[in-house]
Amino acid sequence: MNTLARWARAEWGPLLAAVRGPLRERRWRAVPLAVGAVCLTAVLHAVHRQAWGHQFVENVGAVRAGDPLWLALLRTPLSLFVPALDLPVWGALAQILLVFGLAELSLGRWRTLALAYAATLAGTLYARLGIRLGPDSPLGLPASDQWVVDTGPSAAVVGLAVFLGRRHHAYVTASVVILAMVAEVAVKENLAGKEHLAAITAVLVLCALGELRRWRQRRSRDRAGSGSGAPPIQSWKARRGPTQRRSWW
Repeated sequence: MNTLARWARAEWGPLLAAVRGPLRERRWRAVPLAVGAVCLTAVLHAVHRQAWGHQFVENVGAVRAGDPLWLALLRTPLSLFVPALDLPVWGALAQILLVFGLAELSLGRWRTLALAYAATLAGTLYARLGIRLGPDSPLGLPASDQWVVDTGPSAAVVGLAVFLGRRHHAYVTASVVILAMVAEVAVKENLAGKEHLAAITAVLVLCALGELRRWRQRRSRDRAGSGSGAPPIQSWKARRGPTQRRSWW
């Protein structure tokens, strides 16, 4: 048990440390985006199941690869909150509350929303590419998938979970999420599973770009420090100043 506890602290300790303070001080007021996303998802799901509201939700938040691109892009922001009708909604709501809440507390509201949108948009654009590649390609999709509704909030949840694991060094958790999505495609190859993989790929690309940007910044600081006549670490600290903080993607 002690070994398991140490592993859990090493895996999730940095993430819990990042969210503990804001959540203790403001409680639910610290996660308005997560609470709002849960409420909006629940309302849209309830309306979607009604005869009078089904077509309305389809018109404003259902994205299909067969739709015109401009219409799909117009509907994509709201599609984040339209869960699949054939899946238990309570599971989707719990995932949104947990993952969006952790992301909002540790990344901030707007960065969380931007990452969620980027992951969902990656799945949406992949579906169009997959239809064009056709079922004979490993990355392709059958033509019938162009009329299947996109994944909704699940692509955003998966993308955020992987990003949080990467940012807070919870590498085992992030790897488990990725392997689960790969297994989903291997067991039951469908549009949703491949869109999840597209969302993960987009997030990993963003992580790689962030690492590249930080590497270039460190390299430029080291070069400037060596040219100043003082040891590189001393010159960097002098330029940084006592109040400047590092910028993390």
